[in-house]
Amino acid sequence: MSEECTHDCASCGKSCSERQQDSFIEKTNELSHIKKVVAVMSGKGGVGKSLVTSVLAVLSERAGYKTAILDADITGPSIPTAFGIDGKRAEGTDVGIFPVQTKTGISVMSLNLLLEHSTDPVVWRGPVIAGAVKQFWTDVVWGDVDYMFVDMPPGTGDVPLTVFQSIPVDGIIVVTSPQDLVSMIVEKAVNMAGLMHIPVIGIVENMSYFECPNCKEKHFIFGKSKIEEISARHNIKTVCRLPIDPGFAAACDGGEIESLSSSGLDKMMKAIEKI
Repeated sequence: MSEECTHDCASCGKSCSERQQDSFIEKTNELSHIKKVVAVMSGKGGVGKSLVTSVLAVLSERAGYKTAILDADITGPSIPTAFGIDGKRAEGTDVGIFPVQTKTGISVMSLNLLLEHSTDPVVWRGPVIAGAVKQFWTDVVWGDVDYMFVDMPPGTGDVPLTVFQSIPVDGIIVVTSPQDLVSMIVEKAVNMAGLMHIPVIGIVENMSYFECPNCKEKHFIFGKSKIEEISARHNIKTVCRLPIDPGFAAACDGGEIESLSSSGLDKMMKAIEKI
């Protein structure tokens, strides 16, 4: 144990001998039975983390699994928009809060489903945001779920730490883009996963390249990919590279993510099924 230890393990990401004796995992609602939890995270915002979360949930549902999404990005929730869910839709009783079902039956809980207007800002401090994420896990009546995908807020700060310590995450998927700066930041996310002793299932490089519709030549608009180097350095076996595709953006913005016929993430879903 470090000499600087404050003995407050709930706010610490270090794995010392003292910490191993305690568990901060929260229990779910008594009517919730969740088998596997996969967190989708990124070192910074704007790399398509919510898109990847949404597509993986769609693939899971298509494979016949009961699927749910916990939107832990409290200040920037975008999951409802991707699925075309508008307005204050989530309802609760004395039993708990009930998630909203998408067109294909994916259970979703997001703060935007509790607000009067989706554009209302969430001006909360970190501990309050972390508390809301915990409540999404403990107070929501999820029912029977095979795979829950947690759309994490960007970075490696307070809320990701709360998720990793409060929710039994089985694996992490890291989303990045090709720029050198982002490649450096994504290693912070990978290293955080290692610090928390949670396996990294794979890395998704979004906006990896643009394929000309006429000549089919690939153009690396944001620079040459370094995803293979990063994955090799950290012994991460599953890597997916998504192109810049206007169809993805249109489906996400139009609430039609469930209508996508191709995703580029089938290999990642197979890796998730093995955890």
